[in-house]
Amino acid sequence: MLEQQIPSLIATQIKVRPDQVTATIKLLDEGNTVPFIARYRKEVTGELDEEQIRAIEEQSAYLRNLIKRQQEILSSIEAQEKLTPELKAAIEATTKLQELEDLYLPYRPKKRTKAMIAREKGLEPLAELLFAQPLTIDAEEAALPYISEEKGVNATQEAWAGASDIVAEDISENAALREAVRRELWRSAEIACELAVDEKAGEKFLNYKEYAEPVRMIPPHRILAVNRGENLDMLKVKVAAQHEGLIEKILFAKLANTASPLAQMLKDAVTDGYKRLLFPSLEREIRSTLTERAEKHAITVFGRNLRQLLLQPPLGGQTVLGMDPGFRTGCKLAVVDQHGRLLNTGTVYIIGSDRQAALAKETVLEMIKKHRITLISLGNGTASYETEEFIAKLIAEHQLDLSYLITNEAGASVYSASKLAKEEFPDLDVSIRGAVSIARRVQDPLAELVKIEPKAIGVGQYQHDVNQKDLAAALTNIVESCVNHVGVDLNTASAALLSYIAGIQANVAKNIVSWRAENGAFTNRKQLLKVARLGPAAFTQCAGFLRIKGGDNPLDYTSVHPESYPLAEEIIGHLGFKMPKKGGSLPSEIQAVAAAADAENIAKALDKGLPTVKDILAALAKPGRDPREDAPPPLTRKNITKLSDLAIGSQVQGVVHNITDFGVFVDIGIKTNGLIHRSELSNKPFRHPLDVVSVGDIIECLIISIDEARNRIGLSLKQVKK
Repeated sequence: MLEQQIPSLIATQIKVRPDQVTATIKLLDEGNTVPFIARYRKEVTGELDEEQIRAIEEQSAYLRNLIKRQQEILSSIEAQEKLTPELKAAIEATTKLQELEDLYLPYRPKKRTKAMIAREKGLEPLAELLFAQPLTIDAEEAALPYISEEKGVNATQEAWAGASDIVAEDISENAALREAVRRELWRSAEIACELAVDEKAGEKFLNYKEYAEPVRMIPPHRILAVNRGENLDMLKVKVAAQHEGLIEKILFAKLANTASPLAQMLKDAVTDGYKRLLFPSLEREIRSTLTERAEKHAITVFGRNLRQLLLQPPLGGQTVLGMDPGFRTGCKLAVVDQHGRLLNTGTVYIIGSDRQAALAKETVLEMIKKHRITLISLGNGTASYETEEFIAKLIAEHQLDLSYLITNEAGASVYSASKLAKEEFPDLDVSIRGAVSIARRVQDPLAELVKIEPKAIGVGQYQHDVNQKDLAAALTNIVESCVNHVGVDLNTASAALLSYIAGIQANVAKNIVSWRAENGAFTNRKQLLKVARLGPAAFTQCAGFLRIKGGDNPLDYTSVHPESYPLAEEIIGHLGFKMPKKGGSLPSEIQAVAAAADAENIAKALDKGLPTVKDILAALAKPGRDPREDAPPPLTRKNITKLSDLAIGSQVQGVVHNITDFGVFVDIGIKTNGLIHRSELSNKPFRHPLDVVSVGDIIECLIISIDEARNRIGLSLKQVKK
């Protein structure tokens, strides 16, 4: 049975051991979350990472759905009294949903078809004759017994026409033939496009005016572009194939006697079955499969970009002025202190009359001095370039000891109008809330960006063209993974941030914030059990990812799970120290010795699992460690670069803004991002630009082209002199 094969099938696919798959499925079935399993059940899973665990979760769900579908199909065919031992064995042996549906196709209940009507008229024996292709037969005479006014068969031609309809349907529903034609189409067919409108109306899709590319080679981003053009009624799209050759292949498989008097009739029936039924069905299937693959790829790219963006290092300890630029409505200002608390707001008109510009300068200078602002976070939207010029001049003229950076403001407007923003700042204007978000994003990108719907953050490609349910689920998994990877401060985290912690639902996150407001700061992790609707099971999942600084137990500020506190104390004792008393912190001596300790020897001495011992030692060595600190800080600036300042051959520094299949967009300090085409990324072979750079990377690029008219800058990474 397929159910017993699940562990081995998944193990083969993701290249792990079957026992690891079995253990992981058991943990998932028990309600454990992926982050918890990956972090705190390493001995059980054999140290599988999150990606492997999610793959097991996905594949086990697929195979279980397949088993369920097998049972439904077997019951359906059995009810029709058509289930043979051979068919049952074939259905139970299938491990792919497509193969299963092919086997079921002839038995699937459907609307009345031509073949169905012909069978009702008793013409199936004639269809069998067509398949048999006898060498000696009189077609007219053979059809005479089937003439029946009562059944609506009034002539021998009508009888053979009905028999041909049965043959056509049988050909289109034959599982082996479908698979053979499917394979050939994937090998040799093309996606072909033409404009459905005039060139002016279809300007955005002129690349696809007369376009054809092999099905097996077309890249995901082009599939989504073609689909978009078709959905907008700008393009006509089809699968182009060598139909005659495919029909000949079917005939070769079915036409045993070419000399039979019925040979031409069979050819006509096969041609009809192919053109009317089989090919249209497979064309839809191929388009659907291509789209599904392209969407999955686009979601993966978006997810990897999002992960890199969320895990950018925070610029802590800064008092930040957030600026949300604008022309007509002015530039919105928001000052937040080192902890993200709002201190001041305002609106200035940088692009306006001389009097407005002078007043803007005065207002911003006063804010900078009054609040001792150390960093300006400037949104990259409308009027960003003009606002950057304003700030750069202000810094230069007044020799201000501060710098600025350009912040991707994607999603700020979404957050501003959200229920969460209204709850957080009920008295603030919507536009000012956006400036607060822009300011906070540089202080802690993760904490701020989790408040925004992931797909609105804008670091992918074609995110509006893919399955929105799949996109939302995948991106939620990414955010959850990032939040649990970093961990959060239990006493300062927002409900939005807490809701992504393993085991904590949105309503429980709000209950944690409410408990904090009523009872004061948490002093130990066990107090979580006093929070409404947070029971022992949820506590087990979430506790290790929540940090308490300066609490009752120093271990609460580490990633050590409460269930492992006895082992942590045992390890501290083995290292020659005593567990610090209540309210203390881990002494630097313990941290230093833990960092240098031999995990393998300790695991053997204490007879404990090596992975857990390693993790505990790492946590003791760096309590409260933020893994984002390992990345270089964001790039800040004090002056502006103009397009006219640039020259081909110049080397510039920039920040990777977005990564797509075809290249990398880099912010080099001017209004327009430069593009490194994938051909200019590396001299070494790579599969995807994400394998070369990450969102947020600070890189040196060479300018290889400047098109001022079209406002485009071409960059190269591979030509940079090292």
